[in-house]
Amino acid sequence: MIRVAAISFALLVPLALALPGLAAPGGTIGTASLDAAGARVALETARQQQRNARARAERLERQAAQSQVSAGKAQSEAAALAARVQQSEAAITAAQAELALLKVQSDGLDRQLARKRQPLMRLTAALQTMARRPLALAALQPGSLEDVVHTRAALSAAMPVVRERTASLRTELDLARDLEKRQLETLGSLRSAEASLETRRRNMAALAEKERLAAQRAAGGASREAERALFLAEEARDLDALVGGLEANASVRSRLAALPGPVLRPGSAPAASAGPSALPRPKPSATAAPDRYLLPVAGRIVTGFGDANATGERSSGLVMASRSRAQAVAPGAGRVVFAGPYRGFGAIAIIEHENGWTSLVTGLSRVTVAVGQEVTAGSPLGQGGVTESLIALELRRDGEPVNPLDHLR
Repeated sequence: MIRVAAISFALLVPLALALPGLAAPGGTIGTASLDAAGARVALETARQQQRNARARAERLERQAAQSQVSAGKAQSEAAALAARVQQSEAAITAAQAELALLKVQSDGLDRQLARKRQPLMRLTAALQTMARRPLALAALQPGSLEDVVHTRAALSAAMPVVRERTASLRTELDLARDLEKRQLETLGSLRSAEASLETRRRNMAALAEKERLAAQRAAGGASREAERALFLAEEARDLDALVGGLEANASVRSRLAALPGPVLRPGSAPAASAGPSALPRPKPSATAAPDRYLLPVAGRIVTGFGDANATGERSSGLVMASRSRAQAVAPGAGRVVFAGPYRGFGAIAIIEHENGWTSLVTGLSRVTVAVGQEVTAGSPLGQGGVTESLIALELRRDGEPVNPLDHLR
């Protein structure tokens, strides 16, 4: 029996020496590294969008608190709540990306442990065989004690090698426990963000509807303007023709607004102010883009400005992939000149900015603004699709498409 133990130990030493070393903790192998890289990019993008939405919400909330005009206060409150909705959406996307990254790391660790499992099982079996034969019983067994002495001496020499080779295994097991803990924490963050999103969406829907109705009551000619916009949508042969017709209407409105007012009767001129005359203000640029411009949804850009599609046609805007039912906001301050469905593009919204600039947002499942409504950058605009949410944004200057990314600020 002693010789059996010696033979078992003779097998044990090569097994210990055959234990593979451990790669750097958290590393991935093979094609998993590509998945990890994509998950890291998605995680960083979502976290950046989350920070941007939080900063915008805080700025708008301060603006609403300081506003003395009820209309401006309501507009800022609605925009702040829309930013909070986008913050929750980005938080969910970030949590999902982090879970995907942890899954890649966990799978890589499982593969490394699987390679070590078989030799470790054989090593454990050999050690158990040795443990079942204590030295005190060797004297009662037939045979020489020389084998036992040699075995114990060899075991003493081999144990440092065993400890060294299994140290990496202990590190891997610690890493596995840490990954499991992080997954549970991230899953908790995901559930919290989902609950927060649903609450904010309900509040957003109620506030947006209230603001839309108030805007309709405040705009006297909005109903007639909405009817003209619908007529243009029916008559226009494509989206370019619709935008062109709306821009022509905007040009007419601008010329009418620039006409001089009625001439006052003699002697009815207002008295000159007794105070010091106001300093002349610099005249704003007649071609400047909107002061603040942002992307309408939180997501990733899948089609860039000028990218060619399958037919070779160049994109005149951006296409963004976002979460289902994503909150869409106005990219810049202006006036809504079209809001509603348009064939082939879902629900769309067209916003007329100052100085001949126009924004077009398409791919919405519904819009929450009305024609004639004044919006600011970040005002709630509508909601993305339920199953697939591809939102397109076009920015035009006097009818010519320009790259929206050049004007983000």
